[in-house]
Amino acid sequence: MEYRKRQPQNLAPPQRLGRWLRLKQYQIEVTFGVYMFTPVEKFVFWSVVFLLFGLFAIACILYLPQHVVFMVNRAWFYVNGGDILTSTSSASSGTGSNVLAANHKDGISLTAAATQTLESVVRDL
Repeated sequence: MEYRKRQPQNLAPPQRLGRWLRLKQYQIEVTFGVYMFTPVEKFVFWSVVFLLFGLFAIACILYLPQHVVFMVNRAWFYVNGGDILTSTSSASSGTGSNVLAANHKDGISLTAAATQTLESVVRDL
């Protein structure tokens, strides 16, 4: 068996990836009994697995960035108690020192650094 032989540890990354994928295929075949299927049944099984994996990957690529942005905006709201656009627009309009001083619980005013940071955020938005 190829999987029981000791293999060299200094393989190139593509070879290591290929060996890892073959190992996962072997583990799936043994776990679910795919090795006993006929060739047509194996084709159908691996087609369904590939289809489900492809749909999952496409869903992650399409919807994960939107979900991450939503979660960041929600975290911003929970931490600062307001909308990100309201805080950044008021900070860039000159009243940022009052907003920042009110947001800091310990009363330390970091207006210069915070104003620069907020202006860069406004530029990025």
